[in-house]
Amino acid sequence: MSNAVRLIEIKEEIHADNERVAQSVRSHLTEKKTFLLNLMSSPGAGKTSTILKTIDTLRDRLRFGVLEADIDSTVDADLIAARGISAVQLRTGGFCHLDAAMVAKGLEALDLDALDVVLIENVGNLVCPAEFDTGAVRNVMILSVPEGDDKPLKYPLMFTVSDVLLVNKIDYLGVSDFHLGAMRERVLRLNPRIRIFEISARTGQGFDQWTAWLSEEANTFIEPASAGLQPMIGKFTSTSRC
Repeated sequence: MSNAVRLIEIKEEIHADNERVAQSVRSHLTEKKTFLLNLMSSPGAGKTSTILKTIDTLRDRLRFGVLEADIDSTVDADLIAARGISAVQLRTGGFCHLDAAMVAKGLEALDLDALDVVLIENVGNLVCPAEFDTGAVRNVMILSVPEGDDKPLKYPLMFTVSDVLLVNKIDYLGVSDFHLGAMRERVLRLNPRIRIFEISARTGQGFDQWTAWLSEEANTFIEPASAGLQPMIGKFTSTSRC
């Protein structure tokens, strides 16, 4: 009997399997004509308040559902459900991110035939969620002014994999040393194609531009004949130890 140790690259296998599931999720949503958006940020950046304000702005034009991800609790899902929005709470049991299999499970609990857009509120974390393709068509991240303008330097992958950056809580700029110009330069150096919207979920500032982008992307996905929408594929890269 050989005493040789067998080495299994678990991380690599996990990511490879995740890619297969993510592609399956995207194919299913294409058939259902349901646009899936993955929203990522650090804790407290304003994901839930941004989701609520976005839905309030667009609910007369698009039908929304939400997948809420947290290590524990149903606090955010309860807030969304109280507004009459279909919400599913995904408790990750300690995982600091969502992967495609978790998202697929959550989507099973939603009536996709009755929804145009599903918003994922990913676990609050600027590292692990950036590594895992959820099957979403677009990735959006929030950076809030109180977090500081140096986050692109510290968490480059998150900014690299995102299609949109929402700079939230811009109503705090007057009492902050946050430098918008420096932040933009750092982000665009990492990802020249990213769209940047400056918003305040509290006051509603900037939401017209952000929701116009989301509405156009969703409607293009639902009716692809009008324009070509390329889903996000193969952009996620494993660099950390999540």
